[in-house]
Amino acid sequence: MDHHMHHDAMSHMDHADTMSSPMSYRCSMNMLFTWNTENLCLVFHWWHVSGNVSLILSLLAVVALSAGYEFLRELTRRFELRVDSVPQPTNEETSSLLPGSAVSPRARNQKAHLIKGVLYGLQVFYSFFIMLLFMTYNGWVMIAVAVGAFVGYVLWGGATATKTVACH
Repeated sequence: MDHHMHHDAMSHMDHADTMSSPMSYRCSMNMLFTWNTENLCLVFHWWHVSGNVSLILSLLAVVALSAGYEFLRELTRRFELRVDSVPQPTNEETSSLLPGSAVSPRARNQKAHLIKGVLYGLQVFYSFFIMLLFMTYNGWVMIAVAVGAFVGYVLWGGATATKTVACH
């Protein structure tokens, strides 16, 4: 075997080793609707669909994530209802001499407003994450997002099906 043949054989072996390594795949980025799952990555490089089992597990994860978004929305609604149902004290009741009034109504309102803001921020972040999943333009992933929204609404949906956040 001459040097040239040895070099060619080694380069083919190196190429074969690269093809079998877990980092050798390329995530495809589709800008058109597709049903193809070859080289499909969901949001992260490590969330790579490599076969039927990983596809099914990934789709179940997307369903769970979408349903979880509806759960977060329901938690937010319940918190807002609880905060809004607390009667506001009158001027006579705001005296700091009253027992049990260690927290002023203003501080309580500020804390509730801060918690509402955190919950809102989580909803926006969550909805954009789900939007990124949808933007794989993969039909299977899109269906999983819709199924998750359905499951989440059935389990935790509020009194109305109207949406206020537009990204999911």
